[in-house]
Amino acid sequence: MSTSRIRKEVGEALLGFVDRQRPALLTISDDLAPLLSALDALLGGGKRLRPAFCYWGWRAAGGEDGPGIVAAAASLELLQASALVHDDVMDSSDTRRGQPSAHRRFEALHHAQAWPGDAEAFGGGAAILLGDLCLAWSSEMFETSGLEEERRRRGRAVYDLMRTEVMCGQYLDMLEGTRGRATVATALRVVEYKSAKYTIERPLHLGAALAGARPDVTAALTGYGLPLGIAFQLRDDVLGVYGDPAETGKPAGDDLREGKRTVLVALTLERASAAQAAALQRRLGDPGLDRPGVDELRTIIEETGGLAACETLIERYLREAERNLESAPITAEARDALAELAVAATTRTT
Repeated sequence: MSTSRIRKEVGEALLGFVDRQRPALLTISDDLAPLLSALDALLGGGKRLRPAFCYWGWRAAGGEDGPGIVAAAASLELLQASALVHDDVMDSSDTRRGQPSAHRRFEALHHAQAWPGDAEAFGGGAAILLGDLCLAWSSEMFETSGLEEERRRRGRAVYDLMRTEVMCGQYLDMLEGTRGRATVATALRVVEYKSAKYTIERPLHLGAALAGARPDVTAALTGYGLPLGIAFQLRDDVLGVYGDPAETGKPAGDDLREGKRTVLVALTLERASAAQAAALQRRLGDPGLDRPGVDELRTIIEETGGLAACETLIERYLREAERNLESAPITAEARDALAELAVAATTRTT
């Protein structure tokens, strides 16, 4: 199955699942319609990378096409929706995928209805509940995917571990931002648990477990998936500073305003002069950082060699993933698809 077809079928599976849930919510109250609208908007976008890696983990382990694996893989998009909604609340992000973030949608609803009380607090609370609903529905979609109970039993352990790891990674990310002193090593630890495992390695493992993979196949998927996941997040770090808002769906330099202690920032601080480090530390995390301020920090990142060092790391991790993929005990079809996904994950603009 091609990547575009996987994306299409995952989208259809998600739409079908939410449409089946819709009447039950609206029976409770028509006031839940804005909750569903916010979810529809969020699920309408996205690259569907996690379902794609899950599907090819399944095929790498000998699984065959069928609606069951598509639905099980698509459930990862609901998990991702939960993570994004909660992440945007924690980061006070205004946009997601080129649209208002969920908490800003609910905040706008509060204003439009002229309700009493704190609109921002309502927006944050409603978004947290939407994220919780997505988390619950991710399990339900997985369990009702149509795959046999024995397959789902094998997959649950991976699914549970993935959810635990991403929440731990999110906490560590928040902690490093609060401490304000991340090193390359601690930033890479956040990358591994918040993104690399969650985006690529565990979805591969989930698909492989559902198909009953041999231990050597699972190990080979780690050899490919973990370094590729790190390269993927490092590319995301670069896009968070240099990405085109028209492509990324987020304002230019948003990671700088949010004060994210990324590997890119840590590499820059390692190489910065005292004056450069002081300027970066002073402006990093300023929510009012304007375009000239973003340009100033971009210049520091470039002149110190932080950007070049990050690009070197991306290339190194990508090459490691490609080498490990070449010797993986999987089908040629799965190897070709995963090689294509590796390029898409690290050369993207969004």
